[in-house]
Amino acid sequence: MTRVAVTSRSFSRHPVMREELLARYPDVTFNDEGLKLAGQGLIDFLKGHDKAITALEVIDETVLASLPELKVIGKYGVGLDMIDLEAMQRHGVKLGWTGGVNKRSVSELVISCAIAVLRHVPAANKEVRAGTFRQHLGRQLTGRTVGIIGCGHVGKDLAKLLKAFDCNVLAHDILDFPEFYAEHRVRPVGLETLLKEAEIVTLHLPLDNSTRNMINVERLNMMRSDAILINTARGGLVDEVAVKERLLDGRLAGAAFDVFTVEPPQDQELVSLPNMLAIPHIGGSSQEAVVAMGRAAIAGLDSFGDPLEVSKG
Repeated sequence: MTRVAVTSRSFSRHPVMREELLARYPDVTFNDEGLKLAGQGLIDFLKGHDKAITALEVIDETVLASLPELKVIGKYGVGLDMIDLEAMQRHGVKLGWTGGVNKRSVSELVISCAIAVLRHVPAANKEVRAGTFRQHLGRQLTGRTVGIIGCGHVGKDLAKLLKAFDCNVLAHDILDFPEFYAEHRVRPVGLETLLKEAEIVTLHLPLDNSTRNMINVERLNMMRSDAILINTARGGLVDEVAVKERLLDGRLAGAAFDVFTVEPPQDQELVSLPNMLAIPHIGGSSQEAVVAMGRAAIAGLDSFGDPLEVSKG
């Protein structure tokens, strides 16, 4: 009988996903103790299992070399930066993964972040809680120029939603999507042009060696002083120290981060700024997205392929 291990704590405590997985695979080891699995602890948990559902756990060469019996990983969630895909390939471990299953959850969060920062909601809420009741003059999302860096599943979904706000949408991606751009009135531009023109810059990229610290000091200096930077993609894409400096001295109007280089974030000065909206990595945490990601991970145990090919989405 095939043995399956589920490392994810949220998957393990979700009654619907547990029931659906057990209906397909009766022999499952769930992470019922809520352990944060890494290194040897992760290896020990996965040992003796043929297949696994993993989430944010780091699956690297050391882990895979210690688990010769592991044949398939079903990925819970859309990010793959915590998995060494080349190591999976070397060890003959297959990957079951579906990109974009949480796209609406993330794109709706981006809209909410943009409106909240444009209307000074974080600062106003903090003041009211402290006993100060005064009006803040903000800006509407309607008609703004929005720059989407990374026009994959989430970026495309966001572009569709922004049409309702009559936004001028710019997009930058290493790939070209001419039919999509034409259909949804999106203007593809170079990164420098996007940063200079956009009033809202939102990131939708994976984290790898080509994107790490992508929004650095030089690129932050290209942005408008009235611009807002939103990151719901991956921590490590942005120089957080440089962002803080610009929020403090007015070179950047506002920011909203759902992800940080280190989580939870260590820089309390940054997350406490009145023009900074800091939220705890909840982009994919809608009820609907959680179930969709869980079902995709379960399906991935039976529908899988070579990791490097599957990851191309």
